[in-house]
Formats: sequence, C-alpha cells, structure tokens
Amino acid sequence: MLTRRSVLAAAAVPVFGRAPSLPTPSPRQLRWHALETTAFLHFGINTFTGKEWGYGDENPNLFQPAHFDAGAILAPLADAGMRGVILTCKHHDGFCLWPTATTDHCIRASSWRGGKGDVVRDVADAARRRGLLFGVYLSPWDRNNPHYGTPRYIEIYRRQLTELLTGYGDIFEVWHDGANGGDGFYGGAREKRIIDKRTYYDWPGTWALVRRLQPGAVIFSDVGPDLRWVGNERGIAGDPCWATYDPVAPDGGPAAPGDVRAKESATGYRHGSHWMPAECDVSIRPGWFWHQDQNARVKTPAQLIDLYYQSVGRGANLLLNVPPNRDGLLSAEDMASLHGFGEYRRRTFAHPVPRGAEFNVIRVREDIRYGQRIDEAVVEVSNGRAWEQIANVTSIGPRRLVRLGRRMRAQKLRLRVLKSSAPPKIAEVAAFLET
Repeated sequence: MLTRRSVLAAAAVPVFGRAPSLPTPSPRQLRWHALETTAFLHFGINTFTGKEWGYGDENPNLFQPAHFDAGAILAPLADAGMRGVILTCKHHDGFCLWPTATTDHCIRASSWRGGKGDVVRDVADAARRRGLLFGVYLSPWDRNNPHYGTPRYIEIYRRQLTELLTGYGDIFEVWHDGANGGDGFYGGAREKRIIDKRTYYDWPGTWALVRRLQPGAVIFSDVGPDLRWVGNERGIAGDPCWATYDPVAPDGGPAAPGDVRAKESATGYRHGSHWMPAECDVSIRPGWFWHQDQNARVKTPAQLIDLYYQSVGRGANLLLNVPPNRDGLLSAEDMASLHGFGEYRRRTFAHPVPRGAEFNVIRVREDIRYGQRIDEAVVEVSNGRAWEQIANVTSIGPRRLVRLGRRMRAQKLRLRVLKSSAPPKIAEVAAFLET
C-alpha cells in the first residue's frame, strides 16, 4: 500500500542549535482533533417562529415538535461520519430546551409532553447510544432575561451552564458565540442594552467553571481558549491554516468573544504562542434554523465534500449544522445530502490504495503531540525512474488532504520536507481514490 512505509525519504532543512519549544495540544484538544467532523443542531423556539434571532418575547407554548425523536435525528448524522453533536440549548431568544430552574422562558412552560419534556436530555442520551460525543451551546446574550446587562445575569448564566455541565453526563465541547447585546424584550422593557464585550461576562471566571465541572471539555469562542472560530460561517479554513494563534481585538488590544480581528482567524499564526485550532461552522441550509422555504436550497453531497476538503483537509474540524424541522425530525432533503456525504467518505477513505493502483487523494499527518513542525513540504511520486512533484503544502498539522484533480499510478510516494521549525514528526503519508 502507498502508506507511510512507502516513503523513501523525508529530508528536512537542518535546525541549528537547540530546537525551539513549540505549542502542543492538550489531551482534550487531541481528542477533539481526532473527531474531524461534528454536527450542530440549531433547534428551538425559532424553529416555530421562522426567525433566525428571536426577540425574546415568544410564547413558550409555540414549541410543539409533535414527532420529536432524538434517535431518528442522530442516526443519519452518525451514518454520515459525525462523531459528536452540539445542541443549541439556549439561543439569543433565551428559550431553554431543558427545564431550567433559572427562568420560565423554557420548555417547562410549554404544553409539549405535558411540560415534562427535556430536549437536552433526549439528545444527550441518544448521542451516547449512537456512540457520539455530546456538546452544548449556551448563548451569552439573552433577549428575554430582565437582568441582562447587570451582574445578576452573569450569575444566572453560570447557573444555567452549571445545570448543563452537571446534569447531562460527559460534555466534549462548550460553545460560546460572539453575539453580545442589542435590542430585546428583556422582561418587557423592550429596549436596547449595550454591554462591554471585554469585561461584562468575566469570561475567565466562566471558563474556570467549565474546567472545574467538565475538565475534558474543549471550550470554543472567537478567542478560545481551546478552539477558535475560523472567522467565517462558510465552513472554509484558510490555506495555510496553522493550529497556533494569538487573538487580537480590532483595535490591537486584548480580544474577547465578539471582539476579535477575525480576518486572521482563518489562517492563524505560524508562530503563535497558543495551540488554538480552528473550527469551521457552516449550515447545510442558508439559515441556521429550519425554514420550509429553504428545503430546495440544501447543500448537495458534492458541496459538503468540497467543504470537507476545505476544512478538515486543511487541518481544521468541520462543524456542520443540520437543523431539525417543526416535526422534531430532520427533513428528507437534509438526510439525502448527509447520506451522499457519508457514502463518499466511506468509499474514499476506507483503505489506502495498494502499490501501483490508481489514486487521486493524498493524506499527510504530523504527530501533533509534538506540535506543528513542518513549514513547507512537497509530495512526490516515482515509478522507478525519477521523482515527480505532485503537490506543495505549507501547514499540515493534524491532517492535510490533497485532491489532485487527476488519477495517478505510482510505485513509491514520499514527503520531502523543505522547511521545518523543528525536526519533523510524520504520522502518515497515504494515498486514496475517490469513487
């Protein structure tokens, strides 16, 4: 097989003197890197109002997913190769999908299942039955809560986070977005509330709470501390996409969620001081929540495959949103695309091709336990006479997928390192065939 054992040589530019100390991933980050693709479930009161950002004045009784089945939602996600799922437990409208003790703007106030429903519980349990990891999204902004903008709301927010992190088993990721204040219902005040994004939430205190309650969970935000936003909602990482990063605010000062120089998030910094890899979030539909008029605009399997190469293939992870509909299920259009996406991945990446067979995809991986060491390399093939360069890559990290655009045959395959910041640690060089 054209695998690492077929590599004849991996020559690096000499590193003189003592090798530099490079940032390396934590155990929680290593586990996240191995997932490659995870699913987002945007589901809530917006599903029934047709809005993307609810105002916060919704009647909880609107939430009526008559045929909700968490197992049926997760089955096609797992079959498509998703290894974890993150649920929008509370979006900006403040409606909570679990029976929280912190507010009446929650599932407990709906007549659905007699007020005894708990979507978070159902999805968490179904995820574990399917072998998927479970994560939570909890919007920092709350357009319903009358205390938003005051210190008391931070206490409420942390109580909500504590309920999620102590009542639903192991959590693999805690997701915070950068939406920070504006107009809202706010308990009937119906006004605009502006907060200081850098100081109001006391993020270090909230992250410390997550570390204490779920030490194995990675924390996502525009500024980490474990994972960074890729800087766009198209699901596309930069090329290169370095795993190291130092977030900076637009004015050059300290960054915070919602206040970061996002144009640099896609590529990261080659010599950044923090291991903070990019997560690429994108929706399978134009919107994040389900809308009936978008049923004909679901991304095709081919589009999902392209996104896979532009995210996972550049060393990031893909977080694909697939929103349940008003029945509490995935729509047929979404499931058909997921099926095609999953079939492609199974056919293409089940096994490396044998020596001498055709291939058109190369996968290269560094052993990132030792950091991201390679700055530039070329992939070359030989049939016994001469070496031919077929690809040039910069960032590799957890993986680099090279789609050649043509089928090739070769007896030998090698990665030749042109420049590195420390002696290379190569985990894999393998070839595959798209079918």
